[in-house]
Amino acid sequence: MLDQPGVDDDAARTTHDVFSFGTLRQGSVQQAIYGGPVPTVPDSLVGWRLTTVRITDPAVIAASGSDEHPGIERSGDPADRVDGGVLTLDDGGLAATDRYESVGYERTSVVLASGREAWIYVPRPGVDA
Repeated sequence: MLDQPGVDDDAARTTHDVFSFGTLRQGSVQQAIYGGPVPTVPDSLVGWRLTTVRITDPAVIAASGSDEHPGIERSGDPADRVDGGVLTLDDGGLAATDRYESVGYERTSVVLASGREAWIYVPRPGVDA
């Protein structure tokens, strides 16, 4: 990016909000993926519920310490709510998250209870991660 008067380079960078309800909030996982802690802002997702996903990727198991991770699925029931936090990442952080979430997940956009748009990672049906 060219230097432009009055333009803050940091403000001009693309950022991505990722809603985490599981391992992305763990310090050990953030250290492994991002090289250090990432601040999170509490939020929730209404009409979704938690599930359990079996993980087979050795690097993901090593970072999280478990082969069972929380998953998420749309229920459509407004009484269902998943609490979590929003991580704001740059392009490199989003790419690193995509690698961590592996082939067993797909990234999709949702609107959180706060009205904020964010990415979430949902398990692909019938695929071990």
